[in-house]
This record gives sequence, C-alpha cells and structure tokens, in this order.
Amino acid sequence: MTKILIVEDHALVREAMAQRLACLEPELVCLESAGADEALALLEAHGDVDLAIVDLMLPGANGFSLLGVLAKRYPDLPAIVVSAMDDDASVRRALSAGASGFVSKASSGEVLALAVREVLDGGMPTPRASPPGRGARSLSAAERYGLTSAQNRVAELLATGGSNREIATKLGLTEGTVKVHVTAIYRALGVSSRSRALVLLSRRNKGV
Repeated sequence: MTKILIVEDHALVREAMAQRLACLEPELVCLESAGADEALALLEAHGDVDLAIVDLMLPGANGFSLLGVLAKRYPDLPAIVVSAMDDDASVRRALSAGASGFVSKASSGEVLALAVREVLDGGMPTPRASPPGRGARSLSAAERYGLTSAQNRVAELLATGGSNREIATKLGLTEGTVKVHVTAIYRALGVSSRSRALVLLSRRNKGV
C-alpha cells in the first residue's frame, strides 16, 4: 500500500490531488494537511508515508522551510513540490532544499500522477524546458546542484562507485585534485559522507 501526504492549504486543490492520485493504484492512501505543523504531526502518527507533496505557499512556515525540516527529520522521504511559483529560481531553491521533484500548478492532473510515479520509482521530474502538458525532463547533477563541468565529470564517476584514485586515473588528474572536487561535491549535495553522495547521485542518474 502506498501512502502519500499532501500538504496544501486550499482544500479544493488538496482534494482534487487526492482524487487524481487515487487512480494510480487501488490501495493508495492520501493523508491531507493544510499546513506544515499538521503535516509533521501526521508524519509522526504515520511512520510509513512513502511520499510528500508540498505547496510552497503555506500559512505559517512556508514550503521551503518544511522541505528543510523533512530533509533533516525524514531523509528517506521523497517530496514533490507542486506550486504556482514555477520560475527557475524557485525550482532550483526547492530542489536544493531537498525536493525530489517539481510540478507546476499549471500542469494537468496527468502530469502530477506521472511525476508521483516517477519519484516513487527513483526519478526526479521538473518543469524545466518542458512544453505545456508534455511532461518534464530531469535535471542533470550539474544543473541541480550547481556543479562546475569538472566537478560534474568527477560526480559522474563517483556515482559509479569509483575511488578517488580510479577517478584520477580516468580523468588524468591527481588524487589531490579529485579530493578537492569530491569535497566540493559533498558541499553542493549537502552531505558529509561518500555513501550519502552515492545515494543522491545514483538516484539522480535513474531520473535521466
């Protein structure tokens, strides 16, 4: 059974999302929340939530703040932002705050359903460079995390499980230079360990 938490302060929008997502599978359950505090209380009460859908414009704590809290308290819980604030800056900020995907409120219910399925399968849907009503492409690691071209090349090899020495050999760099790049990648991803970086980068690759 899949359990999805919808955090949206407009009841009609929230209910419409729940009705559309109910078509994804027979036993899908949607928990509904009008704000951040209520959402966190629901997560405490239900320890088996598979996905959160978060609006950015919420009463009290905004969606960006909620994403930050979710990333810290529930690091394994993917979150999709569904918002009318769909400019590039908002998309990048939401993804940097921990969102696993972004869907514009101008999109259809079908696009939302596809995004939910993609994130549950390990992908990362975003609205960037997508024709209206035609779905979305996924961001590259460089686009999402603001990596330089050199850091992106290291990140691609890092995602395959390569050691610093192996990466250095393949790219014709010194191990020291690779270590500097890896440290910068950790900082960009907001992680402190190689294992966590591998999880994020491998998840990113599944959505390409």
